[in-house]
This record gives sequence, structure tokens and C-alpha cells, in this order.
Amino acid sequence: MAFRQALQLAACGLAGGSAAVLFSAVAVGKPRAGGDAEPRVGEPAAWAGAARAGPGVWDPNWDRREPLSLVNLRKRNLGSGDDDVPPRMDHYKAKATRHIFLIRHSQYHVDASLEKDRTLTPLGREQAELTGLRLASLGLKFNRIVHSSMTRAVETTDIICKHLPGINTVSTDLLREGAPIEPDPPVSHWKPDAVQYYEDGARIEAAFRNFIHRADAKQQEDSYEVFVCHANVIRYIVCRALQFPPEGWLRLSLNNGSITHLVVRPDGRVALRALGDTGFMPPDKISRS
Repeated sequence: MAFRQALQLAACGLAGGSAAVLFSAVAVGKPRAGGDAEPRVGEPAAWAGAARAGPGVWDPNWDRREPLSLVNLRKRNLGSGDDDVPPRMDHYKAKATRHIFLIRHSQYHVDASLEKDRTLTPLGREQAELTGLRLASLGLKFNRIVHSSMTRAVETTDIICKHLPGINTVSTDLLREGAPIEPDPPVSHWKPDAVQYYEDGARIEAAFRNFIHRADAKQQEDSYEVFVCHANVIRYIVCRALQFPPEGWLRLSLNNGSITHLVVRPDGRVALRALGDTGFMPPDKISRS
């Protein structure tokens, strides 16, 4: 059953050509008595992979881009007596730092029945202007904006782009809002069906694997990228990037139009420079709907 659902998800035509990533990220758990999928006690979560480090131990190959892991050790030149692994590793070593700015969309009309009608409120449009001004004030050369294909994220992106002229934009379904993983502790006011965690979780994990990683070895200069998406997606990404238990994502809170800043170093180390920053907004412009 899990395999068939994975194939169906992979065939959805998600933007960004990430169906293969999505297929690899499908989480398979052991059904409980109530039918929910849950990893077995004592086993790592399915998204972690077989090589996940133990609790409190940083996994340097979390993005599967650690140079030594990319070298085929079976092709070592042992006949010459020289160890050719280090120069081969250099071919895979990242040289640049990635700065990732995760922007939560601005306030929108939450009561609209259709997603296309969940447009930004007047306050939401003001918030997007303030976020765009803040990004522009940083004086950074932003490389691109990747945004969710949902209406509120598209409109937020359009307003931000006015303050970052000439920036390239990319739309993707991977960053759409959803239920990433069952939160711990559970909450009573929000209880998606198990199938929603199963489907959304695979997609949001695919977004993490697709967009959050150390720089490509060919990248020579530091990059500055903006991702406009949603609170659940951002909170899950932050937990995964810092190797915190992803089930804790709902313990974090993000305001509309807030800026979260992740830094991924060439050696794969990750730092969180800002989480949900709205200090650039007047108090009467801050909301969390």
C-alpha cells in the first residue's frame, strides 16, 4: 500500500522536477491500532535514513554531500603507493556559504472557502511591503526567490519583489502548507487525518532535501536565497536543519511576514541567525494568523 501511494505522489507533477526526491522521502511507519502511521519505538524516523547519528550527536553528512561519502573508495589507486582520496575529495568540497532566508507569507483572508480566494488582507499587504524593505536594507545580492504556489505566498512574493528589482523567482508546489509530522506533545485544536501527515510529510521532507543543503562544489561565491512559504513548512525545516527532533516543530511560533535566517557552511554546519524576526515592523502591524 505504501509503495502504491508513493508512486501516486511522485506522479503528481510537483513543480521543480522533484518527484524523485519526493519518492525517496515517503515516510513509512508501523500502523497503530487506530490506523495512524508511527515509527516503531526505538527506531529512527523514516526520513532520517539509516545513517542518522544518535541523540545529541551532529551528523556531518546530514545532506548526503559530505565529500568522503561521495568518493568511490573501491577505485583507490593502491598500486602507486599514493593515497589519491584527498585530491578526489577536493572535487566534492563546497567552497561557499549559503544564506537561506525563510519568509512566512503575510496575513491573509483565512475564511475564504477556496484557496485562490485566500488573498492578502490590507494589513498583509503592508506587512509584505515592510518585509521587502527590510530585505532590501540588508544590502545583500539576493540570488533568487523560491516561493510556494499558494495564493498568499505568491502575493507576498510579488510585493517583496518590488523592493528587490531584477531578482529571479521560482514557484514550487513542494513548499505549500501542510502537516509535516505529528507534533509532540499533541495539541487538541488541530488534528489532521493520518493520511494528511503521510502525504504532506513526504512532500515537505522532499522540500527540505531539495532546497536545504550545503553549496554545490562548483559554487564559488556565497549565496543569498529567499524562500517565501508557510509557518508549518518553515518550522519543520528549522528543526531538520538544526537536527532537532522534528516532532517539536509546533513548539515554535512565527509571525506573518517574519524572517528566519539559516546559514549552511561549506563543511555542512548549520547556524540559525534569526527565527521569526519581525522587529522591523511597528507593533500594530504584527499578526500571527
